[in-house]
Formats: sequence, structure tokens, C-alpha cells
Amino acid sequence: MSWSARRAKFAAVASAAAVVVALTAGFTAAAGAAAAGRQHDEGVRLDRVFVIMLENHSQHSVIGDPNSPYLTGLAQHYGEAADYFGVTHPSEPNYIATISGSNWFTNNDNPANRFDHTNLVDELAARHISWGAYQEALPPGDPLTDFWPSAADPLYASKHNPFALFTDIRDNPARVADIKPYTDLAGDLSRPGAPRFVFITPDQCNDLHGGVSDAIAGHPETPCPFSSANDDPADVLLKHNADAFVHGAVTTIMSSRAWTRHSAIFIVADEGDYTNNAVNGGWDSPAGCCDSPVLPAGDPDISPTWPGGLYGGALVPAIVIDPSGPHNFVSDSPYNHYSLLRTVEDAWHLGELGFTSDHAQVQTMNEFLEPSARS
Repeated sequence: MSWSARRAKFAAVASAAAVVVALTAGFTAAAGAAAAGRQHDEGVRLDRVFVIMLENHSQHSVIGDPNSPYLTGLAQHYGEAADYFGVTHPSEPNYIATISGSNWFTNNDNPANRFDHTNLVDELAARHISWGAYQEALPPGDPLTDFWPSAADPLYASKHNPFALFTDIRDNPARVADIKPYTDLAGDLSRPGAPRFVFITPDQCNDLHGGVSDAIAGHPETPCPFSSANDDPADVLLKHNADAFVHGAVTTIMSSRAWTRHSAIFIVADEGDYTNNAVNGGWDSPAGCCDSPVLPAGDPDISPTWPGGLYGGALVPAIVIDPSGPHNFVSDSPYNHYSLLRTVEDAWHLGELGFTSDHAQVQTMNEFLEPSARS
């Protein structure tokens, strides 16, 4: 696959890029040219994987936007997957796909959906690999609830917590105990035996989603109404919130004892922009790749006017931070959430779930990571 040249710096994010550089002091930056020609299936070493999932924003509305300086700085300093797509629409099937390799014929956000399928937690358990799902605004004492504080003000929503939707996780108290509030992350990463796979979901005021109308005690990021256009006042607020959250999360991870030169952070959005495009079920684009679903005309989960065809999740921001991997470069290879899952599976010698076994369509993202031969 081809590599693009180093991306020019955006003037609006120069100061943020300097912050990113400061965070990585002590690590040797690998030149992007050194990674040229690397094969996607070359083995890599991953001590830990951190996934931060954002919401409902396309690549062009985040990377390079002056309201997302920290995210843009990360993309410039580390690696950007410039052709990374959501699997489909809306949110819930993307989260499900990310940890099971399929959306299981689901294209809705019904909180009552339950999935009785093999998933990443099953595979991690079989290999005795620890994991943790850290959910911001998770209701105290009830990690399996659908909304908090209410369905009318869903600062937390289970559709963004796939671990709460798989039956063999829900029905296992030991597994449910690994679904934790985000406030536990810093402490867990400071202790020996920190989880090796970490999935982080910001609340809906910090993940670019919006839709919380009231101020909620203890959450200064509230309220956060939905935006109606890119960079309107509501969208600017959401971007500022998300940028600050990611800054805090990345700083927490990279300053912890759990962070090693063989660990990686993946920051992606679940799907692209919502623009009230009735034909596409409200979504701006059905573009996709890598085994996104093909749905029939008039599919009831989309709209009566849907013409039929590929129903992907659109082009989304995707950033990969590996302190030992290539820096300052962009890949044009096609990826989606299945690619992220396959990268973890292959690095840790797990089975390949669902569409991750389709190597003709779903590649690993190993080109962003240090090959194991260098370890």
C-alpha cells in the first residue's frame, strides 16, 4: 500500500502540536520513511492497547479544524489513517462490530438489543489477557443500565458501551466488574497488573455526540445540545470538550506506569456526520469499505427512499499513537473498525472474529506499529 508524504502543519494547531511533542519527550521518533514498504501482515509487539471512541464526526470536520487543535496535533505528530471508515450507521452496530467483527445485521440503536456471539472478551479470557472498559458518567453501582441520569438527558448511553450488550458479559459478574467508571482509569493504570486492553468511552458531552439539555451536577461539560451544522456554536462546544477529554486521557495514559514503548493508543470516531439526509437515514454519507454491510433498497432501518447498496459509516478521524512506530505520516490504506480489531487479534495471537478473517478486505493496521523484529 502507498504512503502519503508528511502532512503539512496546520497553522491553527501549531501550539497544540508543541504540547504533543512535549508529552513524548524521552521517546525516539521513528522516521516515517523508515516504515515505507512495510507489509501490513508483519508481526508487531503490543504490550497494551488503548481505544478511545468518539462520536458522529467525519474526518474533515475534526482533523485540521481549529476547534480540535489537540486531536489535529496528535494526527500530525503520530500516525493518521486517512481512509478509515465507520463500519455502518448508527452508533450501536459500530461499537458491536469493534469487539466482535460483525454488526450482526443490526442498524439501529435499540437499547434492548442483546448479542449472543463470541466477542473479544471471550478471546482475551481464553488467553488470560486482562481488559477494562472505562465509561465516563457510568451510573454508580449499575454498569448495565441503559441511560444515566435519564433517557431524556443521556450523558451515559449503553449503545456506546458494547460490553454491556453481549449476553455472556452481562451474565458474568466477574466480567461485569471490568466495566468501570472512567474515574477508575488513572488508579488502575498506576497499579501492577493494569489491564492490557483498555476501551474508553467519553460521555455524550465529551465524545462529540451532544444531546444533553440540562446541567448535571458534577459534570461541568453539561449541557451540550446537538449541533445542526459543522462549527456552529453547539458543535464548537462539543469539539472543545472532546479535545480537552482526549488531552486528559492521553496524558493520563502516557504518564502512567502502564505506558510502554510497545503500547499503542487508537483514537477513532464511530461514524461520520449526522446531517438530516433523509435518504441515508439522516447520515451525511454511506461510504465504507472492508465488509461494511450492503443493504436492500428501502431498508426499514434506513429510509423508504434508500436506493440500496453499501451502507458504510463514512470517513472518520483515526489516529494511532505508538511511541516506537513511525511518526509524522499518513496512510492511505482502507481501514475500518474491523481492521482495528484484527490488529489486536493478530498481535496477541487470538482467533479472528467475523469479518476480521477476511484478509482480502480487512487488513491489520500494523503499518502504524513497531514490527516485533525490532523489539
